[in-house]
Amino acid sequence: MTPTSRWTTAVLTTAVLALAACSTPGTTPTPSAGPWESSAGPTPSGTPSASPRPSPSPTPSASSTPGAAAEGRTDADDALAGMPLEEKVGQLLVVGAPVAEGGVHAPTRTAVVDHHVGNVFLHGRSEAGLAATRELVDAYRALAPSSAPPMLVATDQEGGAVQVLRGAGFSEIPAATRQATWPRARLERLATRWGTELADAGVDLNLAPVMDLVPAGNQQANAPIGYFSRNYGNTARSVVDGATAFSAGMQSAGVEPVIKHFPGLGRVTENTDTTASVVDDTITAGSKDVEVFAAGIDAGARFVMLSNAVYSRIDPDQQATFSPAVVAILRDDLAFDGVVMTDDVSAAAAVDDVAPADRAVAAVEAGVDLVLASADPSVVPAMADALVERAREDPEFAAQVDASVARVLAAKAD
Repeated sequence: MTPTSRWTTAVLTTAVLALAACSTPGTTPTPSAGPWESSAGPTPSGTPSASPRPSPSPTPSASSTPGAAAEGRTDADDALAGMPLEEKVGQLLVVGAPVAEGGVHAPTRTAVVDHHVGNVFLHGRSEAGLAATRELVDAYRALAPSSAPPMLVATDQEGGAVQVLRGAGFSEIPAATRQATWPRARLERLATRWGTELADAGVDLNLAPVMDLVPAGNQQANAPIGYFSRNYGNTARSVVDGATAFSAGMQSAGVEPVIKHFPGLGRVTENTDTTASVVDDTITAGSKDVEVFAAGIDAGARFVMLSNAVYSRIDPDQQATFSPAVVAILRDDLAFDGVVMTDDVSAAAAVDDVAPADRAVAAVEAGVDLVLASADPSVVPAMADALVERAREDPEFAAQVDASVARVLAAKAD
């Protein structure tokens, strides 16, 4: 993943012992032939044949319960105890870094330098190409002290309308609906190429693929996903086969995919980035929408992004990103012990009724490990300060912070 030579080896090791992004497209995509098409032969028709795997049975995990650890102290306990609280909190935040500026963004610099934020998200749209992107990534990584854990650098490189990085060195990636028509082997091969481009640019976390299950009858009405052709077809089979092939290619290139937006945005008609009070009144813990994510986890996903919608049949009182009940489905029902992250909670209309500082606290309190503040980096200082203050006042919350930091550090060590 990221280079680890700048980080103390002992911290990497003990983090492992402790455990055993979204861009809103601005235009309707119009897929056309590009380098992905001409270099890989003709596009066959038909739908992928793989079927979703059943949800794994719940298994106890130390990381499933905040603060859980083996009886007695461990090296990991000592490592976390030796990390100042402000630095721990910094590991739980992902700050946006606008790519259109072509240089280090002042609010992002403040977040990294003054608030110890350990992860950045390349936000917006760029035609600068791979070499310029690598220079930008290196500039952000240089802001962190050499003793800090490696910085995760993320972006949104789904394809179609949602492709942050373009220009020389980056392929033109088609929309997911197009990718879903290819045989699995071809999609995995091309995803490996796209992932290699990201890795060469210094990016190690791709906030893709979309695993939302969009019914065929809701394709155009589904504002966040279907309208922009971000879904891998309209059946659980096609979504699982396409998304896991994309993920496998990314992982082969050394880039971790983030499957999203749990427990699913395929049945709503409004976009949580631009609309308040988006409610799904269909999905339950046992829906096919959740089974699709279970298959993604079973296939090796280590990061899952939550939706900003409300799911009235799971938790009618709060958005998924603030919901312990939604996170519990991941941790308990699906036995997911990886990293859970929010969608953007810095500027999304769906969370606008909650102050930015309170958004960060509510997300971590729900069991989230990474809080994404991509569209508006200026809110990160308030988020960091609020997390530190709450952890100082509340030992139980401080234990949740430690558990989340341990999962993030373990992911960085992998």
